[in-house]
Amino acid sequence: MASSFDFPSDLRAGQEELHQVRAELSVLLKRLPWSVEPLDGFSDVGGWRKVERPASPGWTADEQAEVEKLRQREHELAVFVSCHRFWAEVAAGERVDARMRLKHAHGAPPEQEDPAEGS
Repeated sequence: MASSFDFPSDLRAGQEELHQVRAELSVLLKRLPWSVEPLDGFSDVGGWRKVERPASPGWTADEQAEVEKLRQREHELAVFVSCHRFWAEVAAGERVDARMRLKHAHGAPPEQEDPAEGS
């Protein structure tokens, strides 16, 4: 079952851009306030776990637009990658393996094959 897959360049490029968009969105969301709308802070120390949040000034219209733009692009790329015509060429039993290899193929040249699989 250790087969090599010859992913089309547009599929590889779509997967790479999907990785980049998700990373950019993650960084953006970590930097933004915890609440989209302005909210007071709170503290709940009486529950089974302590939860505290500072007051949130909310997101600006530009920040909301940037998040929406990245989420929209992420959705477009996810649909492109998952619905690519290449998947019809892969045997049903090998699709999960092929999908996992594509997710990790962004650092390797298209024709590179794992030396451990050569036997």
